[in-house]
Amino acid sequence: MVFFKSKKKIGMSPGSLVYVGERTDEPVKISIMDYNADRLDEFPNATVEDIQNCMANESVTWINISGIHDLAIVEKIGKLFDLHPLLMEDIVNTNHRSKIDDYENYLFMVLKMVFQEPEEASLLFEHVCLVIGPDYLISFQEREGDVFGPVRERLKKAKGRIRKSGVDYLAYALIDMIVDHYYVVLEQMGEDLEVIQEEALASPTTKTLNAIHDARHQVVFLRKTIWPMREMIASLLRGTSDLFHDDVMVYLQDVYDHVIQVIDTVETYRDLLSSTLDTYMSSVSNKMNEIMKVLTVMATLFIPLTFLAGVYGMNFKYMPELEWQYAYPVFWGLVVTVFLIMVLWFRNKKWL
Repeated sequence: MVFFKSKKKIGMSPGSLVYVGERTDEPVKISIMDYNADRLDEFPNATVEDIQNCMANESVTWINISGIHDLAIVEKIGKLFDLHPLLMEDIVNTNHRSKIDDYENYLFMVLKMVFQEPEEASLLFEHVCLVIGPDYLISFQEREGDVFGPVRERLKKAKGRIRKSGVDYLAYALIDMIVDHYYVVLEQMGEDLEVIQEEALASPTTKTLNAIHDARHQVVFLRKTIWPMREMIASLLRGTSDLFHDDVMVYLQDVYDHVIQVIDTVETYRDLLSSTLDTYMSSVSNKMNEIMKVLTVMATLFIPLTFLAGVYGMNFKYMPELEWQYAYPVFWGLVVTVFLIMVLWFRNKKWL
């Protein structure tokens, strides 16, 4: 995860379009799905002119823009739908938190779509904006690739009520897919945390500590992205917008419940990581204590032996033991006896 700063926006007038995000050379792709209960027209590689043609129909039009780094295209779309300059500014600012703004004729939502890299433990967060009008929905994404595949399939196969419903149900379906994908990420994260916990308890290393800190960083960012979504959906449930009808509210309530579950899981992981860090520190401390215990016992065992060797290593002329024929074997017998007595004493104390 990388945090991008927008220093170059300082001092500019409100509504100035400045892309704040990761630079890319990928081309912007526009796709359109124009539908009603009886038909579906799909334009995978559409142009701005195709958008104008679809808007003339009496249908629901879903316009998806993959890539917001091309300010010229974003500005064109904004002028076509007469979008507010502040809204346009938020679209190209990928650091913006999740929120909802009501512009009377349309709603504007900022969400965060989360993925997990297939071969890495890091999370990838993508900035997603939804502009919801009376008969159209515009979704802006940072790059191509999203979690909306099942929604597209339902539109193509006319499954469920999505083709028979209005733009509010389409908006619910997209929000629901974003929230549900958090479950996929959290499930994988839970499995990774179990592995980290086992390592922290059994064989803690510097790699384990780095994994704990990386996981804590990801959980904190997850928490920052999901908490505002709770307030956003709660605002819709209060019925502040006429664009969402009563029959869709029951579905939004279900999404709200899912968001609460995700928040609870994130908070659980947060507490779990704190306890895992404590476990790691305790394991390292215990390991160090065991090492110090072994070294202390070894040093203690040799203290009396060192004393005996020091006494009989003194260069005094009159030491009767030195003239004795059996002094050397008796000395070694005394050394071994003292050593064995101390070993037995340590075992009795359960220090060995």
